[in-house]
Formats: sequence, C-alpha cells, structure tokens
Amino acid sequence: MLIKECAAFVKAAGDDQPGQFTALVSVFGNEDSMGDVIQPGAFTDTLADWKSSGRPIPVIWSHDWSDPFSHIGAVSDAEQTDKGLQVTGQLDMDNPKAEQVYRLLKGGRVNQFSFAYDVEDGALVEDENGIHHELRKLKLYEVGPTLVGANQATELLAVKAAALVSGAKEGRVLAAKHVSKLKDAHAALGEVIAVAEKETSPSDDGKAAPTGAEAKDAGRPETAEEAAAEQAAADAAKSGTAQAIARLQLATIEGALL
Repeated sequence: MLIKECAAFVKAAGDDQPGQFTALVSVFGNEDSMGDVIQPGAFTDTLADWKSSGRPIPVIWSHDWSDPFSHIGAVSDAEQTDKGLQVTGQLDMDNPKAEQVYRLLKGGRVNQFSFAYDVEDGALVEDENGIHHELRKLKLYEVGPTLVGANQATELLAVKAAALVSGAKEGRVLAAKHVSKLKDAHAALGEVIAVAEKETSPSDDGKAAPTGAEAKDAGRPETAEEAAAEQAAADAAKSGTAQAIARLQLATIEGALL
C-alpha cells in the first residue's frame, strides 16, 4: 500500500455546517514530486466498489490507523472532476480530535490531504519530458488531512525500481541522469540500513546490551556521567537515523523517483 499527498484546496463549511469540508485530494494529468501522473478515471472502479459496499470511505488523520480517535470522520460524497478526485466529508464533531482538526482546516493551518492506495494498473511512460509513472487504476483505502505529507520514499522506490528492471529487460535504455539518481538512492538506502543495524545490533551473547534502568537492575552501578554519556549516544543514534532517512528521501525526490 502506498500513500500520496496533495495540496488539497480545502474548503471548510461555516458554522451552519460544522465539521463539513470539501477537498481536492488528487490532481489528474500533472507529474507530481514522486514522478507519478494520475490519469483521469483512475478512481472510477474503486469509487464504484465503495458505493456498492454500502460503507463510507474513512477520513483518518495522518494515516494514524492504530488510534480509533484518529478515525475522525467519513466521506459523504466523492467524484472525479476535470481536475481530479474531489471529496466532501463530515467530521465527527463529538470527537475532540476531529473538532481540533476542523479548527485547523478552517484556520488554514492544515491545507494538505493524503490518501492511501494500491496501484492496480500503471506503467512507466517515456515522452519528451522524460520518464514518469502513469497511474491508470487505483484502489482507494482512505483519505485524510495531514500537516506535512509523509514521503513514502522506500516503498515508492521499490515499486518503481521493479518497473525499471522490467523495462530494462525489455530493452529500454535508461538515460545517464536516471542511472546517476539510482546510484544516489541506492547509496542512501544502504546508509539507512547500516544505521538501523548499528542501533539494533545485539551483544555477544545474542541479547541486546542492557542500558539505563535495565543495567541498574542487572547490578551494574551507573553514575550520572555514564547515564549522560549513554543518553548522548542514544540521541546521536537517533539523529544518525533521521539524517540517513532524510538523505534517502532527498535522493529519491530529486530523481522524481525515476
């Protein structure tokens, strides 16, 4: 499953319709920052499936599926316009989180929407502007407002790398700039993996080395200086992970995910 974000042109209803909003959550025909072009009609089948199911499309804050209070409402109407996928939704105003999200929408402090989907029909297409991924049929799972869209760089890279391999096997030649971006993304991904493995590496006996309260409970005295050094090391590891992930995202975005 993938996630895509869009500056959503959100319109929140007035006080006479509290909790209602309209948003353009997907734009047709233009290449986005991920190198995708969603074709008109891409949501036709999935909207029909939702309608026949009798269930509403969920509205979820920032794809936070695990928190029931982040399930803040439901789509009351969804249609494909000339511009893209437009949804009208109703937030659960008796849910404090939904009420706060509505205030953010009305105040313009949140103006992006994101949706979760799978690609059921798509292909790499090359034209005078380069190579992009044409999305022709999507399966929609949910939509929702988000402050800053989460970049699912590794998932998208995996999907598009598979498509590139297929194209290469068919004899398609990649431009030098795309090969360069692939190398950048590969190096950045290796860095993320290396940092993650360093953080989670087990001790010689196959168990994670005790730290903090665990070390104290194990009988090893811990001074304030040791605790401070341990915390600094943990902070540095987290920073290293964040920086590595950021470089991976930058590499994939700059390459428009090929």
